Amino acid sequence: DLDFEMGVAAIPDRALFEKLSYQGPDAGRDSYLAGIEFVKFILATPETTGGKVYFMNTKNYKGHPPFMGEVGLSRGRGRPSGVRGAICYMPRLKAPNGDSGLYIFDFQPRDSYTFEEIQSYHATLVARAPMLKGKLAFHPLEGNLDQYETDKTKYEAAKLPVYLDSDKRTNIVYLPLNPGESFGLLRIMDEDTRPSPRDIVICKTLPNQMPRMAGVISEVRQTPLSHVNLRAIQDKVPNAYINGALDKEAIMSLVGKLVSYQVTSQGYKLREATKAEVDNHFEAIRPAEGQSPKRDLSVDKISPLKDIKADQSGSFGVKTANLAALSTFKFPEGTVPDGFGIPFHFYDAFMKHNDFYARADKLINDTELKEKRRELERALKKFRKAIEGGDMPDELNTALATLQRSYPAKQSIRCRSSTNNEDLPGFSGAGLYDSFTHKPDEGHLSNTVQQVFASLWNFRAFEEREFYRIDHKAAAMGVLVHPNFKGEKANGVAVTEDVLYESQGFYYLNTQIGEDLVTNPDEDSSPEELLLGWYERDGQEIVRASKEASKGKSLLSD
Repeated sequence: DLDFEMGVAAIPDRALFEKLSYQGPDAGRDSYLAGIEFVKFILATPETTGGKVYFMNTKNYKGHPPFMGEVGLSRGRGRPSGVRGAICYMPRLKAPNGDSGLYIFDFQPRDSYTFEEIQSYHATLVARAPMLKGKLAFHPLEGNLDQYETDKTKYEAAKLPVYLDSDKRTNIVYLPLNPGESFGLLRIMDEDTRPSPRDIVICKTLPNQMPRMAGVISEVRQTPLSHVNLRAIQDKVPNAYINGALDKEAIMSLVGKLVSYQVTSQGYKLREATKAEVDNHFEAIRPAEGQSPKRDLSVDKISPLKDIKADQSGSFGVKTANLAALSTFKFPEGTVPDGFGIPFHFYDAFMKHNDFYARADKLINDTELKEKRRELERALKKFRKAIEGGDMPDELNTALATLQRSYPAKQSIRCRSSTNNEDLPGFSGAGLYDSFTHKPDEGHLSNTVQQVFASLWNFRAFEEREFYRIDHKAAAMGVLVHPNFKGEKANGVAVTEDVLYESQGFYYLNTQIGEDLVTNPDEDSSPEELLLGWYERDGQEIVRASKEASKGKSLLSD
C-alpha cells in the first residue's frame, strides 16, 4: 500500500496515467525523455509474470533510486534491486491495435534483456495497466539493441510490438497542427458544404479556400504551413489531422450535434456540448470594439519596389512593403523580382469614380442579408462582377498603361493582392484575397487590376472582417506587380524552427515540384517535409518524401 503521492500498484485508465506522469525539460540523467510524457516503474519480482509492480508518481519521483529507498528496495545495480524502466506516451503514432496513441516501455540505457524476459515484462505491465492492452511496444535502448537484433525473429514470430528510434516520424496517425479548444456544430465537409463560423468540420480533403470556422479535423495529412492551418492559427481554432476520423464511432456519433473540440499535444477530446457553452464561447472570442486598419491615401503614384519603404504598408499594403524590404537584402541578382507597387489611392479613386462605396454601404448595413449566408454570398459575387466591369478613371488608366509598357510586349504580368488587412501580426489573412496573372492577349492592365480590387469583397474576406469587427470601408487594396514566372522548378515554405516535430536545431521545410502549391495543395499532392540542420554537420532528414522525388532523394539539390 502506497500513498498516491508516491505511486500506485495498478493503472486502470488514461486519466490515472496522466496524474502520475511527468512531461517537461527536467528528465534528469534520462535526457532522451525530455519533453515526452512518461511514468517510471519498477518490477520488484520480475521473474514472476504478474508479480509485484510499482508505478511511481513521476511528478514527485523522476529518478528510481530515491523512490526505491523509501519503499525498501535495494538501490544497488543489477537485478536484485528490481527491473527499472519507464512507460512513454507517443500520441502521434499508431498503436499496434490501430488506435491513435502508442505507449512504449524501456529500461535503463545499459541494461539488456532477452526476448523471453521482455515478453514476460510486457505481459506483467499489461496485466497491471489494462489501458495498455493493444497499445504497448518495447523500445530497446542502446544496451539492448544487440540482444534485440539477435532475438528479432522471435519478436516477429510472437508478434510482440517493437518501437525503434527510427520509427519516431513514421506511422503518424495524429498531428496537433494548432492546439486549442472550441465549440460548435460538428459537420462533415464536402464540395456542397458551406460551413459557418460556428461549425467544426471534418474534411475528407483539404479545401484551398477555407472560410472562417470553429475547428478543423482532417483525414488528410496537413502541414503546418498550409493555408488551412495558417487560418486556424490566425482564428485561434483547434486543428488536427486524425487518421480515419470518419471511421471512428466516437467521432461519427457526434456529427450533427453541438460539441466541445479540444486539441492538445497529447491527443484530442471531443464531447457533446450545450448551446449555452457554444454561445458563451463565441461571445468571449469576438472583439468587443470595432477596428480600423491604417489607410494612407496620400501616395498617388505607382512606385518601383526599390523606392518603397518597409513602413509604407499603410499606402501600398503589407505584401508590397515586405517584398520591397526583401529587395534591399544582398541576394544574388534576380533572386527578388523587379516590381512595382500600385497604392491604395488607385483603389479609392476607382471606387469613388464608380460610386461603389454607396453600394458597399447597402451590403454592410443590411443586417438581415448578413444572417442569410448564401444570399450574402450571391450579393457579394454580383458586387465583384460590377467592380470587374467598372470604369477606370482616365488618369489612373494612363498610369497603368505606362506601367504595362515598362514590360516586354510578350511578358505575362503578375498582379498580386496587397491589402492593409493581411500579413499582420496576429492576423495573416491567409487565402482571403486573390491574385491574377495578366497575359499579353488580355488587353489593358486595368482589366486584371480590377479583378484584384474586386477580391477585397470575397465572401470569405467579408465574413472575416465582420467577425473581427473591422471597418469594411477602411480596408483597402493595393496591387503588387512583377513579372510572372513560368516553369517554376519548385515552390515551398521554410521556417527557422522545427514547428511540427519539435526537434531541436533544425529548420523545417515544405517543398513541392513546379506550381503545385505547398500553401494550397491539390488533393493528391505530396509535399516533401525536410528537416535541415542549423549547422552543416547536422545534415538533413527527409521526414516525408514527395512521390515526385527519386527514392531517398530530396526535391532540392544540395
